[in-house]
Amino acid sequence: MNENLFASFITPTMMGLPIVMLIIMFPSMLFPSTARLINNRLVSIQQWLIRMTTKQMMAIHNKKGQTWTLMLISLIMFIGSTNLLGLLPHSFTPTTQLSMNLGMAIPLWAGTVILGFRHKTKASLAHFLPQGTPLPLIPMLIIIETISLFIQPMALAVRLTANITAGHLLIHLIGGATLALMSISMTTAFITFIILILLTVLEFAVALIQAYVFTLLVSLYLHDNA
Repeated sequence: MNENLFASFITPTMMGLPIVMLIIMFPSMLFPSTARLINNRLVSIQQWLIRMTTKQMMAIHNKKGQTWTLMLISLIMFIGSTNLLGLLPHSFTPTTQLSMNLGMAIPLWAGTVILGFRHKTKASLAHFLPQGTPLPLIPMLIIIETISLFIQPMALAVRLTANITAGHLLIHLIGGATLALMSISMTTAFITFIILILLTVLEFAVALIQAYVFTLLVSLYLHDNA
């Protein structure tokens, strides 16, 4: 119980060198490409999930927006697999780092905004000033809409970071409480252990949901600008 509560969020190193890049590249090995005529069950399930997610997420986009399909599907697969691998014992979850999530959110958000100003200049500028706005409120509304636009990538990154970090901290705390209660009351420790199992199952769902929410919001930003 003397372990630091935030030790699992420290970037791992090997021989003094950070190995976070190796950890980030590892999830790509979980999605192998096959040259077989008939795929096995695992690959078939993966391809079915990818097709279903692609159909649902890209249905609202026009042809210009659908050019982002590969990027968005790669994004949801990367975030989802990284979140799930982070639930393994003694593992490191890159998506608990705000810097990494900002590194994903800012370029994608900037790409959608630039695309909007390039192809829908009037519509993009119209977002800053709703039609029928009273003259005295124009400067204030422009400032508010500008701030809300620039806060979008921060909201994306903070939402993902906070949800994944909170889940890991809860698992750590309840796991530590279960070990401490085993020497006091086995009944209470068993109840706490059941809660820990249920929380772990919930975290599996949260890991996938947060990957979907992050990608869906980027998709909606793209839909508003493409």
